[in-house]
Amino acid sequence: MTDTQVFHRHLHRTPPTATGGAGMYLTDGAGKRYLDASGGAAVSCLGHGHPEVLAAMHAQIDRLAYAHTSFFTTEVAEQLAAHLVEHAPAGMSHAYFVSGGSEGVEAAMKMARQYFVEAGQPQRVHFIARRQSYHGNTLGALSVGGNEWRRAPFAPILIPATHVSPCYPYRERRAQETPEQYGLRLASELDATIERLGRDTVIAFVAETIGGATAGVLTPVPGYFKAVREVCDRHGVLLILDEVMCGMGRTGSLHACEQEGVVPDLLVIAKGLGGGYQPIGAVLAQKKLVDAMSSGSGFFQHGHTYLGHAVACAAALAVQRVIERDGLLRRVREAGAGLERLLHEAFGAHPHAGDIRGRGLFWGIEFVKDRASKAPFDPSVQLHARIKKEAFARGLMVYPMGGTVDGRYGDHVLLAPPFIASDSELALIAQRLHDAVQAALQSA
Repeated sequence: MTDTQVFHRHLHRTPPTATGGAGMYLTDGAGKRYLDASGGAAVSCLGHGHPEVLAAMHAQIDRLAYAHTSFFTTEVAEQLAAHLVEHAPAGMSHAYFVSGGSEGVEAAMKMARQYFVEAGQPQRVHFIARRQSYHGNTLGALSVGGNEWRRAPFAPILIPATHVSPCYPYRERRAQETPEQYGLRLASELDATIERLGRDTVIAFVAETIGGATAGVLTPVPGYFKAVREVCDRHGVLLILDEVMCGMGRTGSLHACEQEGVVPDLLVIAKGLGGGYQPIGAVLAQKKLVDAMSSGSGFFQHGHTYLGHAVACAAALAVQRVIERDGLLRRVREAGAGLERLLHEAFGAHPHAGDIRGRGLFWGIEFVKDRASKAPFDPSVQLHARIKKEAFARGLMVYPMGGTVDGRYGDHVLLAPPFIASDSELALIAQRLHDAVQAALQSA
């Protein structure tokens, strides 16, 4: 172990020290600049050091930094909630603030369970989610998550959850199926699973609208979520959409579910909500859930010390106002089309680039040993880690991951650059990534 008292993610090495950030770049202690092509973990939607966000935080600190929500609300929390509800999918009436995505999923699960308790259906106890999903690292979120590598060490202490197939057309759509038929088959699998568990025993189906970190940006096939919504409605099951990574403008609309034509019962947001300026997430709740609790116990039996933190709310409100004022959703769509073109130019004919997929400024490349068979590299090669190392050496931050296929096999790289990326910066991302991949393959 290196000489540090910080409990780092990797105990055999200490990462370089970040000393500054401006726009698309972070700087380390040696003065080296890194082009942030992943927004950290799809967080930094406005890049680093945005002056208006910093000013809003300073102003809030001067006014009030913290007041516990068991005693007070704050003006800025009320303003942020009103802004989010105004721009939310139809029927959303309230925002519940937390400190991040994992807390958000945990809160949504508890909201869903308490809703049915308040509604006189306490027999509903099951959650259904998808294989290769990621919903966070708290025990409840990890339980509904479907990544076996993350779940394995903690399996004995996780709550029971049932997992169905992901929407993964690159590997799991049958040759004779249209995309629409594939989506209907997946919805039928969900329907059968609810019937098997008992149609009046299932609380919710939990899904990332677009699969993120563990699956490498899985975009749903047309009609999939509409079919899922119909199945849930028929059985009285809630639909919880996790847009922690893919939401808040990342895909070109404020909420990714807008492009699917569906409205969830609970919508979890984080990352791009506050852009990394302060830890914050939220659960947007349908009015029927809030009304059930209001007319019942009148109390949500859950909470954290820092929920609704005033400085975090001020940062998030400033981020969202900048996105709206500067027309950044339109910019995400335009820049996303450019990034898609650049990635296909760089990797479209690459012998080891199996699939390039994404939407807006949210893209993944799945790498394979053989394109024809889609055979992945052996996990011992650690291709994703090699790519990350080579990219970092070239001053490029990307978000690679292994276990794309099943938690063990497969490698992908995720790209989620800030919404402020220029065309020249996007071209530099594609170029540096291509060079990094080539170097990683040569050393493999």
